[in-house]
Amino acid sequence: MALYDAIADLPVSIESESRSRHRGETTSDFERVTTEIALSGKDAVGRGEDVTYDEVDHQAFADAPSPDLTGDWTIDSFSTHLAEIDLFAGDPPERESSRAHRQWAYESAALDLACRQAGTDLASVLERETDPVRFVVSTRLGDPPSADRIERLLSADPGVEFKLDPTPTWTTDLVSALADTTAVRILDLKGWYEGTDVDVPADPELYELVRDAFPDVIIEDPAFTDETRELLVAEADRIAFDYPVTDLESLRSLPVDPGWCNVKPSRFGSLRSLLETIEYCLENDIRLYGGGQFELGVGREQIQLLASLLYPEGPNDVAPRAFNDPTASPPYPESPLSIDDVVGFRIDHES
Repeated sequence: MALYDAIADLPVSIESESRSRHRGETTSDFERVTTEIALSGKDAVGRGEDVTYDEVDHQAFADAPSPDLTGDWTIDSFSTHLAEIDLFAGDPPERESSRAHRQWAYESAALDLACRQAGTDLASVLERETDPVRFVVSTRLGDPPSADRIERLLSADPGVEFKLDPTPTWTTDLVSALADTTAVRILDLKGWYEGTDVDVPADPELYELVRDAFPDVIIEDPAFTDETRELLVAEADRIAFDYPVTDLESLRSLPVDPGWCNVKPSRFGSLRSLLETIEYCLENDIRLYGGGQFELGVGREQIQLLASLLYPEGPNDVAPRAFNDPTASPPYPESPLSIDDVVGFRIDHES
């Protein structure tokens, strides 16, 4: 595991922890809340972002005591220690996936701090160059769905590319209009979600519609059922998985060998799990692109930096925050996104 080995022995000294809350409206019509964690030591500060979705968990986190993290560690020993701690202080989160989100916040903060204390940055530690990041804009099409926002964004920037979430309410006319733009790169069918506001049950007619209308587009997270399996197996090379991929074992257990993997670091929890999965994909011709979770703070910069170092050419769902801000207006940042002034596990630009 060359990638993880490069960071595993980095020393990190932690003296204290602090937290701050971020809150913001989104273009997906919900208010996002996250918590930024700051780990301090030796006159340096490392930051990470907890992207847990339920506000009640952030409220509880604000009042919870800091876990026992002080001392001298390596990244690997810190991660081992962290895995033994209940980061929700005995009060279970609203959903189990939030445990990984919080672990990632602490591990990313520790990596940022370790790099800063060593006077270096993640690009240098991994011995990789930062490349401009190709990004797509993930957006919903409203209710009833229309291509209006797509047309507005294309009017402002004809080069913008999109990740869209098809639903059974999509009409053939809408699909035709979207296909005619030639700007769609990913269609997220959200077939693996359960008990969320974005669940989309498997719909063979919808799957056939988008398969035929978008022959070169990545199909993300389709559900494999008796009615969809045959259709999907034939498209395996352009299928991507996101929601079910939380570690290397889960990737290997998918119903097909996918052509693509959407890497959302916070789903993995640990740096080891994230980097070993990325390395496996790089070695086994599984193409990669990064994914975001409506980060409001440093977490957005960190997923952009990882994309820059490891999969810059993918259709990365890591667009600058302006695209998720309903109060923002053109001109928006253009793809590819330049990654400059890397410090620690962060980049110094308005993301």
